[in-house]
Amino acid sequence: MIRATKVQGQHRWTQAAADTVVLDFDDRHRRRMAMTGTRGLEFLLDLENAVALRGGDALVLEDGRLIEVVAAPEPLVEIRGADPLHLVRVAWHLGNRHLPTQIMPKGLRIRRDHVIEAMVTGLGARIIEIEAPFDPEGGAYAAAHAHAEDHHAHDHGGHDHSSHDHASHGHGHDHDHGHHKHDDHGHSSDHHHHDEHCGHDHHDHSHAHDHK
Repeated sequence: MIRATKVQGQHRWTQAAADTVVLDFDDRHRRRMAMTGTRGLEFLLDLENAVALRGGDALVLEDGRLIEVVAAPEPLVEIRGADPLHLVRVAWHLGNRHLPTQIMPKGLRIRRDHVIEAMVTGLGARIIEIEAPFDPEGGAYAAAHAHAEDHHAHDHGGHDHSSHDHASHGHGHDHDHGHHKHDDHGHSSDHHHHDEHCGHDHHDHSHAHDHK
């Protein structure tokens, strides 16, 4: 199976992509994983280190072809406050729980979580169920996490962390392509509003399988 061994950053490539993979937040932070593009191209992501992929990045195959990365829409909650100060207060409570949070111009986005949603409404905020790519903030927590991971790898002879979820790494490029996918993490959204950018239907979605 052909391998993808490098990543080119967001839109820093001009060559036409040979295929596209549509990945959710968890699957956009991997080191080694078998993937199938929306056009059927099968390849093995095989990077030296786990990389936090963003929508618009390109995976570089060994033969030079490129695979475009698209951030998949996921069931999320958008939190709206009465005013900016109110929203900051809610954000503080989310940060206090180390909850991955995406900061939007007029609100905050988190993954669906009934316990957190109850806390947020208890603080007087309003929640809106949506589907959109999840691109939470990274910030100092992500940097500290990466440093701790590097230290752990050094102590244990380069132990592979690619199978861990890295829920604190944020990436942002809103390619909001609606498609049908299976959620390995059990999240569901039977009733939701679609994000304003949702308008494309990827029936041929990518299938990602972790190599344990």
